[in-house]
Amino acid sequence: MLKETSSLTKTLGNIPVLKIRDITMNSPLVLAPMAGVSNHAFRVLCKRLGGCGLVCSEMFSSYAIKFRDPKTKNMLDWTKEERPISVQVFGGDPEACSIGARFLEENGANIIDINFGCPVPKVAKSGSGASILKDLSKAESIIKTVRKVVNVPLTVKTRLGWFMDMPTVFEFVKIAEACGVDAISIHGRYAQQKYTGIADWETIAQVREIIPNMPLIANGDINSPKACKEIFKKTGCNGAMIARAAHGKPWIFKHMYHYLETGEFLPEPDFKEVIEIAKKHNQILCDIHGDKRASKEMRGYLVHYIRGFDNSAKIRDEIMHTKSSKEIEGILDEASNIC
Repeated sequence: MLKETSSLTKTLGNIPVLKIRDITMNSPLVLAPMAGVSNHAFRVLCKRLGGCGLVCSEMFSSYAIKFRDPKTKNMLDWTKEERPISVQVFGGDPEACSIGARFLEENGANIIDINFGCPVPKVAKSGSGASILKDLSKAESIIKTVRKVVNVPLTVKTRLGWFMDMPTVFEFVKIAEACGVDAISIHGRYAQQKYTGIADWETIAQVREIIPNMPLIANGDINSPKACKEIFKKTGCNGAMIARAAHGKPWIFKHMYHYLETGEFLPEPDFKEVIEIAKKHNQILCDIHGDKRASKEMRGYLVHYIRGFDNSAKIRDEIMHTKSSKEIEGILDEASNIC
């Protein structure tokens, strides 16, 4: 049975407080760093819809920064509206990570986050992400090196360990705390699980007992307002990081915050309301990237927006054949008028 450790979490009324060094969020709910999802347009949308206190960027490769990959500049797109912004860097080399972290701070990151949790083969095979959990001395070297060169708050994101039922996270958080990390995010799965199985909140609660004074952000299976409230209660975390549950549902932060505050559920948006939100997303993308790139990216997002609604297969098929944002908006308008 999970231990209830909520007494370790400071609260303001019914809402837990998330403070990372000198930065206090107006909500303890965090948009996770997700490749291909947590871009500028989606971060802005989550902020505008309410309830999201901290947004995280997509991952930056420290090697791409070190060797001056021109594509990196296109990702330096955060604005005042998104702040505070946490910017994540990954890499398996301490020097490269320090170069990447310093570069991101110089370009306006409010928080630097080091990724020790990505299990994707492309990242792990390069000796980065969650693969570093196999060698905690390497993790320690990376954290120490980055800590020396950045002045903004430094955080880390990790998993329970690499191998199933071998929770190296207990030793990892001790190392991170000793190295001067300002907050830790933990995904309650092992790297070998990737995104399968059930997130282990009990182990996150045990980590809370090891680092009672460090801000702890929990991640994994926080897919509803009720689950959000429960993870605060069961783990004693200071923040809840929302990942896949926000994809196609950027309003989920507002709903979770409202439930934390009042204990009441907000009604889910109907099809017309979802379409209006999708149109706003489409417009933000178009404003940022122009019509051609925006329409290509929006097609991937819309699959998640319309999933579960009547005629979603037909709408999806029509959208996949579009070539512009205006065509997408036309299809969405037509679908909304029919319903």
